[in-house]
Amino acid sequence: MEHAFTIAALWVGLALAATFLAARFRVSGALLEIAVGVVAGTIATSYWGPEALGARLPWLTFVAGSGAVLLTFLAGAELDPATMRARWKEVLGVGLVSFAAPFLGCTAIARFILGWSPASSWLAGIALSTTSMAVVYAVMLETGLNKTDFGKGILGACFVTDLGTVLALGLMFAPFTWRTAVFVVGCVAAFAVLPVLTPRLVNHYANRTAAFRTKWVLFILFGLGALSLWAGSEAVLPAYVAGMVLSPALGADQAFIRRLRTLTIGFLSPFYFLRAGSLVSLPALAAAPLAFLALFGGKIATKIFGLVPVVGLFRKDPKERWYYTLLMSTGLTFGTISALFGLSHGLVTQEQYSHLVAVVIGSAVVPTVVAGIAFLPRHLLTTRVAEELTAEAAAVVERRTNPPPEPMEEG
Repeated sequence: MEHAFTIAALWVGLALAATFLAARFRVSGALLEIAVGVVAGTIATSYWGPEALGARLPWLTFVAGSGAVLLTFLAGAELDPATMRARWKEVLGVGLVSFAAPFLGCTAIARFILGWSPASSWLAGIALSTTSMAVVYAVMLETGLNKTDFGKGILGACFVTDLGTVLALGLMFAPFTWRTAVFVVGCVAAFAVLPVLTPRLVNHYANRTAAFRTKWVLFILFGLGALSLWAGSEAVLPAYVAGMVLSPALGADQAFIRRLRTLTIGFLSPFYFLRAGSLVSLPALAAAPLAFLALFGGKIATKIFGLVPVVGLFRKDPKERWYYTLLMSTGLTFGTISALFGLSHGLVTQEQYSHLVAVVIGSAVVPTVVAGIAFLPRHLLTTRVAEELTAEAAAVVERRTNPPPEPMEEG
């Protein structure tokens, strides 16, 4: 237990360091957590060995995975179904191109330029086709764009892109068994029942039982995650749809959403971003830098050249168009999941895995930093959005100054 608390203190300390640096340089906290994870992992491995940070400890892996699941759920809960229906052409068009262009382009680069095997090349295309829902949503929260139709459109397109990645990985590599059928049927049944059952439970228990909604959400996500892992998939996959179907029942209560964000961003997601950075092997990259540059350049170039014309059909303002395109060029969650899947099943070597993860993490950092510095569409942050953000901050201060009495557990 002493070792677990020591490791936890070390990782929270790294998260604090990333927070200080993010405030100092005015960039996304999630991106600084990744960068701090890369630096800390390199130093720890060089002086104390590869297990010094404990990145592969089961409990830490679970906490990091929970952070990704909760972030993905919150992103789904932020979506407005009316906005999605009104912008379905944009969401579908941008999302499909965002998947297809890097999937085909990076596969070709890995096969014909780097000389990887066919299986490794297809796996590379899948891993580099993604858009990072976790990074994009974290940036949306920090800028306030999650409250705009523009931001909701980006989140919707992210979902379409990652859905393409998941389907490609499943169709090409993951075995379809009776467990897969059980998983699909279980998810469909859950997504049909939850919108009906959740409002009734919330209306009956939420005002009388402490933190009922948080416990209910965690129960749903962990249950679906366990079913997904049992079927050979990933726990994060059902979380986005769960957020979408529960959005009408839970999303209207902004106080609850803020508390869930605090749990996620204040505790869980830093472990995920730090761990993703710590798994990168800089010596492996230094040994073959051209492979990294070829894959990184291929991912960014195919995303940009594929997306700029499509996004331009829906966004005429240059800043909006380039900000949209660059955020859709990010990668992290499903990219690392796909790369780890390839390593675990012998589809890629350790060296190829390090290059893929490094490219995925690089694509999470570089496009987001450039987008935030040069293309942030501040004109979309209207007075209404600013007032909502100010009201949320004031509500937090008020609760801290005059906390409400704790609700009594139902006896």
